[in-house]
Amino acid sequence: MHLRFADIHGIPGAEDKKLKLLQRIRKRTIFFQVLLAIPAVLFWLVIIASMERTPLTGRWRLIILSPEEEDDLAANLAGQGWYNAVGDILAQDGPPRFIPYNDWRYRWVQDTLRRLEATVPILMKEIDRCPEWLESDRPMPPPAEYPLTPRPRASEYLRSFCEKMCDREVPPVAHSIPGPPYNLLLVERPDALNAFSYGFGPDGGGGIVVYSGFINDILARIPMDTSTPSPPQPQSWWSSFLGGPPPPRQFVPTEKHTSELAILLAHELAHLLLSHHLETLSSATVIIPGTLSIFADVIRVLIFPVTMFFGPFVNDAVAQLGRMGSGELTKVGEYCTSLKQEHEADVVSARLLAHAGFDAREAISFWEQRALSATECAHAESIDPASSDEPISKSERLIRRIAGTGHPVNEARVDKLKSELVRWETERRAALARSRLSPEERRSNINLTLA
Repeated sequence: MHLRFADIHGIPGAEDKKLKLLQRIRKRTIFFQVLLAIPAVLFWLVIIASMERTPLTGRWRLIILSPEEEDDLAANLAGQGWYNAVGDILAQDGPPRFIPYNDWRYRWVQDTLRRLEATVPILMKEIDRCPEWLESDRPMPPPAEYPLTPRPRASEYLRSFCEKMCDREVPPVAHSIPGPPYNLLLVERPDALNAFSYGFGPDGGGGIVVYSGFINDILARIPMDTSTPSPPQPQSWWSSFLGGPPPPRQFVPTEKHTSELAILLAHELAHLLLSHHLETLSSATVIIPGTLSIFADVIRVLIFPVTMFFGPFVNDAVAQLGRMGSGELTKVGEYCTSLKQEHEADVVSARLLAHAGFDAREAISFWEQRALSATECAHAESIDPASSDEPISKSERLIRRIAGTGHPVNEARVDKLKSELVRWETERRAALARSRLSPEERRSNINLTLA
């Protein structure tokens, strides 16, 4: 009002005061906008800094856990900690009965797992350690664009950046994957036809649990080789002298039995190698709840001018509605994460099987058969939460509508695995065609590509 009055009556200096006032208003507006932008910028900087490429597949994923939190998690699971954690999980269905280490089934599963773990060094340098992938008579994977390497730490990134700024050679990172050899437990449970993996970190921080129902299912479906004699079981002299009961019969698994067992073990081993447990923990405890909490608070602030007239009861009802909605959205996020990890583990398990000497094509028939048996076994538990007999939840229906597909999850996994094997063969043929070109033809192809 004062400036307007001075402008009307021609008071000198009014224009300068007006300009100064407008400048102050503009500066305060910019300062207020910067204050509003700081949380958003920090939020997205944390998101970008936490992004990383998944080994072997190259999928972008988000893990928001500090190195100290990862070290604490690995320390809690190291040694006896993994057995305690898995024991608590198994105890939810009653006291578990474990198959002893001297049982032939345990030795068979352990030998198969160690055979698969022996391929881990190959995954770190496939180009150098697997040059025969072009001439193999069975499907072999092309060298991965993103090899299996240890997850880098923030301190390693900072040290590498400083070394490059000083024009010094960057020291190599230790090329060892923490984890193998992994722990193994066999649980006596005939009604469970599956296995699961759990854990993260070195010193026995991860492992696999296999149920006896899966082993029994393999032995029942595939005929045994009767031509191979079973090795004699050790018997004490006291039992031999008194004619005690004969020792339990020991089966000799065939290569077909071992192949079916290896497919399931390779799937669970892929979960461990890709640190899916860490990704799930980060998503379920940090990313999804934190993001939903931020959006819920923002929405409550925006609608508060309307709800404040109706008293605290309406505000409490809105907050309760937000918690219920966030719970459903959390389930949707966890289901999406699990689905991506299952597809990823299938693809990586095919690579493990191929390097271990198995035929990766048998994984397709294995998962197709598992999709059929999941509908026949009323009490069979599935590796994939969506492949059981339980009715599909609203969250899963929502995800399938968003994805534009109504196909069962097992069919989608089989299709993904088939497309991966087709990609192997396509790249193999392309590499063979390039290898047969003369140097002049290779140069001409490069020039055509660049043009």
